[in-house]
Amino acid sequence: MNLTPVLVTGLFAGGVSCAAVQGGLLTGVITRQRALGATTTDHPASRGLTRLGDDLLPVGGFLSGKLVSHTLLGALLGAVGGAAQLSVDTRTWLQIGAGLLIVVFGLAQLGVPGFRSIVVEPPASWMRLVRTGARMRTALAPAILGLLTVLLPCGVTLSVEALALASGSPVEGAATMAIFVLGTGPLFALLGYAARVAATVWRGRLALATGVVVLGMGLYTLNGGLELAGSRLAASRIAQTLGATPPAADTTATTVDAGAQTVTITARSSSYSPANVQVKAGLPTTLVVRTDHTQGCIRALVIRDLGMQKILPATGETRIELGVLQPGRLDYTCGMGMYSGTITID
Repeated sequence: MNLTPVLVTGLFAGGVSCAAVQGGLLTGVITRQRALGATTTDHPASRGLTRLGDDLLPVGGFLSGKLVSHTLLGALLGAVGGAAQLSVDTRTWLQIGAGLLIVVFGLAQLGVPGFRSIVVEPPASWMRLVRTGARMRTALAPAILGLLTVLLPCGVTLSVEALALASGSPVEGAATMAIFVLGTGPLFALLGYAARVAATVWRGRLALATGVVVLGMGLYTLNGGLELAGSRLAASRIAQTLGATPPAADTTATTVDAGAQTVTITARSSSYSPANVQVKAGLPTTLVVRTDHTQGCIRALVIRDLGMQKILPATGETRIELGVLQPGRLDYTCGMGMYSGTITID
């Protein structure tokens, strides 16, 4: 198997897409560690390369945990072939939970009463097993969080998981996921290091800026979960909830032939187009999704009301049978809720 495209996907599409969720978790946990003195009170301040090592240690812990869990998942997917996929409901609640967690981190970093003392650390019983001092403790909490990121896959990760699944080999599946995670490493390292250094000026102006960024990432992630859930509180629905008139549906994307209809949309890397199409009720309906060198979350298509999720090819055409639709609307999103569209059934 040629793993070069997997590495390139991780470096570019994977890093950006996955950082929307997992980057917030990373920056939140290591900033709170530093701010509360969880990692600096047990040993004297150091300089030069030692200080740089201390700053990069929690980032390395997170990336190591992420690498281990995803490599094991790749081996499992390659071994069992048709392994179970997270249901739409599970994915939705994981996304909402991640968003709420990052929001809590942001509020804690901003010093909001009731959140100031929040910090993620391993249980005390775990810590007693660690005999290498403060530096190991610095990396352990982020490493545990890195292990758990396997439960919060972004759209690009799902695409790579599909490759591991199709490999039919535990070795190739593990290699596929490992190379992808290594590709995402540089961006995560940059995010984590920036958050770590920023935390040294916790009492200064940068504390406010980093807190706002973490809070914003949390709200962004939370909105993705709300989009997946079809909530009226999701950003794409707020205007309609407040009584605004939705944009007119596109009728040119639908064709009717021999008592059945086909609606065609294009999944670009940053949008579904057209995003709002109109079909007729009472007819068997087929959704055709076209892709052309498409990357990112957009390739993980989720139609919640039908309990359906599909991984789209980077380039090609995917046909999805929707059945006979009743009047109303059918919403779809990418796997992280970042992009969405609507099929209006008239």
